[in-house]
Amino acid sequence: MSDNNSSESPFQNVDISEKDDDSDDLFSSAIDDISTSHQQQQNNRQTSEKESPDYLPKLQLSAQNRAPLPSTPLDEVIPDNANILSSPPVQKKQPTAEEIEKKGKDQFIEIRVTDTVKVGDGMGSYVAYKVETNTNISIFKKNKFTVLRRFSDFLGLHDKLVEKYLRSGRIIPPAPEKNMLGTTKVKMSAQNEQGSSAEFLERRRASLERYLSRTSAHPVLKVDPDFREFLEADMELPKATNTSALSGAGVMRLFNKVGETVNKMTYKMDENDPWFEEKVLQIENLDMQLRKLHLSVEALVIGRKDLVMLTASFAKSAAMLSNCEEHTSLSRALSQLAEVEEKVEALHNEQANTDFSILCELLKDYIALLGAIKEVFHERVKVFQNWQHSLLMLNKKREYKAKMDLANRADKGNVASGEIADWEAKVVRCQDEFESISKMIKKEMEQFEVSRVKEFKEVIINYLESHMNHQTQLIKYWETFLPEAKAIA
Repeated sequence: MSDNNSSESPFQNVDISEKDDDSDDLFSSAIDDISTSHQQQQNNRQTSEKESPDYLPKLQLSAQNRAPLPSTPLDEVIPDNANILSSPPVQKKQPTAEEIEKKGKDQFIEIRVTDTVKVGDGMGSYVAYKVETNTNISIFKKNKFTVLRRFSDFLGLHDKLVEKYLRSGRIIPPAPEKNMLGTTKVKMSAQNEQGSSAEFLERRRASLERYLSRTSAHPVLKVDPDFREFLEADMELPKATNTSALSGAGVMRLFNKVGETVNKMTYKMDENDPWFEEKVLQIENLDMQLRKLHLSVEALVIGRKDLVMLTASFAKSAAMLSNCEEHTSLSRALSQLAEVEEKVEALHNEQANTDFSILCELLKDYIALLGAIKEVFHERVKVFQNWQHSLLMLNKKREYKAKMDLANRADKGNVASGEIADWEAKVVRCQDEFESISKMIKKEMEQFEVSRVKEFKEVIINYLESHMNHQTQLIKYWETFLPEAKAIA
């Protein structure tokens, strides 16, 4: 009897007839099997989880395990260091220089400095310049806008751009130089005496316009927030007090320049990049030759001004002689000669102004631009100095730690280990910064060379065309006078 019970025990819970029953619903049977299996899993987990490796945490079919999944935040499921293909919203930035250059073919920005307005009287007065902008760049709020800016606003804008971009290797176009004598003369002149300072204001207006044009030609600077505010904000900007030559900041800036000059003279960088070694020599030679040419053009302008005065004196003498001459045809010819010389005088004066405004000012601007390039190159030298200083300090800390280890000074050795880690990180940062500024300078120099050749070509063609027009007009004047001279009988 006991044998029968033991033999029947393994089959007590099995209904063999269900296996062959085709009339039952297959789907209901499958659900029953799943529910039975799920119940067995829960019972077995309570007794022994180690006996069944299939019950390790996995995706379950029950509604109880499915419910919490939709409410689980994504940042709790995915770790912070996971490599996600989608970029986080924080990384959305302004268009890069490469993106702007690609779109720059169809974009333009034209800036003109037109009128000047004197505000106030006496030494407290200042001159405001009317800045008109026309552009189709979408980052600006409007296509056309006009603002009034004083000279200190231009200097303040330049200081902001230098502070932001010089350290990264960008070439910042220099702002026009201050002229204390000319500014004081404009401030002290009355309304009926503005003619004496009109030439100074016109030269400054033209230089400010060229400065804004060069800045707007840079793919990164033209979309800078400070530059856009300067062009767009229809309000008076905060006064740039640091630009004053007599302010405390101006004195500190003077001392800093002296220190920079001494540093340039005393520290010589061991250049390992032949490109930079060649460019430094090229910039020095170009600067020297441009300065010589600028002096020659200035002498040419002074010579033309002297020619204007001599021509005017000749015209006046010829007119006086014609009044004294009794011979009719000769008197008429001398009178015509005086009129021609007056026209030639005006032509010489116009040509002298053209020499100055087209050629002389261009050379002056590029001498200042080369100075800005030297500042960028010197900034790279300063980054290299920081890198070498970090390496020196790292070696000193390592030597100090080795001494502490030999002296069994574990406490100071641990402190030195932390300092070594900090200096190692600083060395890496300085090296990355040096490589970054070197790469940026090469890119900026490539853009500078392209724009320099293009601008020199345009200016030389403009200068030659203007000179040819003056000579053509001069020939016409003399051709007109020639029949009068031949008619003397």
